[in-house]
Amino acid sequence: MTALVPLVVLVPLLGAAVALIVPGRRRVQQGVTLVSLVAVTALGGTLMWAVDVHGMLVMEVGGWAAPFGIALVVDRVAALMVTVSAIVLLAVFVFSLGQGLADGDEETPVSIYYPTYLVLGAGVCNAFVAGDLFNLYVSFEILLVASYVLITLGGTTARIRAGVTYVVVSLVSSILFLATIGLIYGATGTVNMAQLSVRIAELPDNIQLILNLMLVIAFGIKAAVFPLAFWLPDSYPTAPAPVTAVFAGLLTKVGVYAIIRSQTQIFPESSIDGLLLVVAGLTLVVGILGAVSQLDIKRLLSFTLISHIGYMIFGIGMANSAGFAATIYYIAHHIIVQTTLFLAVGLIERHGGSTSLASLGGMLRSAPIIAILFFIPMLNLGGIPPFSGFIGKLGLFTVAADLGTPGAYWLMGIGAAVSLLTLYALARVWVLAFWRPRVTADAQPPKMASSEAIMLREREEAMLETLHDAPDAQPQREQRATPKLMTAATAGMVVVSVLLTVFAGPLYGYATRAGVDMDRPSQLLEAVLGDHDGPGGGSGSTEPEDSSVIDIPGEIEGSDIP
Repeated sequence: MTALVPLVVLVPLLGAAVALIVPGRRRVQQGVTLVSLVAVTALGGTLMWAVDVHGMLVMEVGGWAAPFGIALVVDRVAALMVTVSAIVLLAVFVFSLGQGLADGDEETPVSIYYPTYLVLGAGVCNAFVAGDLFNLYVSFEILLVASYVLITLGGTTARIRAGVTYVVVSLVSSILFLATIGLIYGATGTVNMAQLSVRIAELPDNIQLILNLMLVIAFGIKAAVFPLAFWLPDSYPTAPAPVTAVFAGLLTKVGVYAIIRSQTQIFPESSIDGLLLVVAGLTLVVGILGAVSQLDIKRLLSFTLISHIGYMIFGIGMANSAGFAATIYYIAHHIIVQTTLFLAVGLIERHGGSTSLASLGGMLRSAPIIAILFFIPMLNLGGIPPFSGFIGKLGLFTVAADLGTPGAYWLMGIGAAVSLLTLYALARVWVLAFWRPRVTADAQPPKMASSEAIMLREREEAMLETLHDAPDAQPQREQRATPKLMTAATAGMVVVSVLLTVFAGPLYGYATRAGVDMDRPSQLLEAVLGDHDGPGGGSGSTEPEDSSVIDIPGEIEGSDIP
């Protein structure tokens, strides 16, 4: 099974190479991309089963034993992230395929789009299986190069400006990350995460704190936590609809994943858990306040993306296996649901010619399928029972209640309020874009209107005046037909989001076992190094004592987590 580990990176890279060999041959590039993404999805599912049954898998690249060689490590959480990411990449590819067939190469130039998209997928998967900090840094650089190309597709002024902002901020984060790697190597003599779990503990407390804070800041920029999220609302919405969807679903979660790894494996006795809880609360509040003030749907969803990163930091900050389990489940839920919403907004933009709520209306009658495809993930993200958003938040709140600290109770209240405000912001989108009649420039007012209708119209106009449109708002475009392939891709993601609810029990159980693993960094040490700080390599896998019975700590076993 260890031979499968590098394939999640090699398959998309080889697919990108093949696609580059045949520039301009649309059908060949599409076929190669499709086969590559289907293969990665199958590999991710296989790895999920393998690590859950047989334990952690470790691949020593080139046969060089860790810590001197590069180790690729797949545990339960890495396998889950690879699988969910592959599903998203496949669905967004199908969506972009439909868009390309309908519009040609205006939004996605064939010669560069498909190879770059596969390189992005390789970078994402490599970040999840990286077993050392430098390999993780390489993954971030792969993502940076690919994402800059994708975010500037089309070459419009707004996209170039957004791309420059994105690259500058990402480079600052990368420089800080690389400097931190240098300091960590200078202090410990290694960048292998398993070995760092031992050697970091030998450093003075103040040095540990400085290194921890530097890593969290570098990863926090990529994860878009407050106050490091200023770049996101102006960067993501300007890209083509498929690119925006995959960026919103995946890229920030790579940063969150890196924070989880640093706090559980490199700094298992972290002294900044309280700080993470404060950052989580501020991220929740600031993000949702930005969302409720937006007129453009893409910017609104970008702010909700920032806000819901706060839930994930909330789980990490509670620093126990149950909190990690709730975070892992919530990450999987949010990747799927946030991507689905951005795909649905892509359909809205095609049908309505705009993503500004001032220009939309009447779509419930004119596009009922799009209305349904937006409505279901809207309820899910808002945390309405019994959807996965509710289950993930319930898991976090249950852990916070068991923790019983004042900070945890405060965050429970903030999290509940943010969930309601999320539903309010998305429900407003539903009402203005789908429910109300569309108002056009040449529309004639009714000759006779009731006082209630006049009052509602005045309230609607007053509300629209309080909202802020996108800084680079584009003029309304002509309505375009919605290809069936784009609708099918979005519908498929809606089905996947519903399956997260249908199979919430097994998935949350898997996340619980993953949380237990992350709370035991010694397992990684034994799998990768074979002993507690020796030069020898790992055995390739580590099996639990009984693969059918997982020893769950009492704090999880006695809770009400589903």
